[in-house]
Amino acid sequence: MNFINIIVQAVIVAYRAILALNLKTKVKPKLEPGASPQRVSDTTLIREFEGLRLEAYRDIVGVFTIGYGHTKTAKLGMKITERGAEELLITDLKWVEETINKNVKFKLTQNQYDALASFIYNVGGTAFVKSTMLKKLNASDYDGASKEFRRWNKAGGQVINGLVRRRRAEQKMFNRK
Repeated sequence: MNFINIIVQAVIVAYRAILALNLKTKVKPKLEPGASPQRVSDTTLIREFEGLRLEAYRDIVGVFTIGYGHTKTAKLGMKITERGAEELLITDLKWVEETINKNVKFKLTQNQYDALASFIYNVGGTAFVKSTMLKKLNASDYDGASKEFRRWNKAGGQVINGLVRRRRAEQKMFNRK
């Protein structure tokens, strides 16, 4: 590896470490007055409700999952480290942020953004884009959008207590000033 590659790799590692630290410590990005957030700053709900699993497992509907709810590359027998789980979470948050930034047309607070990120991380971008929640958000009906969280409490057609608790927590964060 030549000197430039070593420097580039060091910068990438440092950037990932800073980003991971920011996600763990809830560092709020600075916003211009009137601007909506552009990235997740609080991953507490994702971490709490997804949990950390270092070996792949099948979730309640049979999807292979690893780390903090990562599914895209999870497969039977896969094992990762805590650092690997953090890197997967950082990678997954990129598609979540893209989904919010591309589809939500009205201003959000940081709490609303972070609550939506937890929700989208769990239900997926396609489900969110097709949801009544997004329609209500884009109609500037924040109260109506908030009430939509509790409707998303099923997996495999059954109400799941963990999803009931998660949606309640997401709704509470969404409504926090």
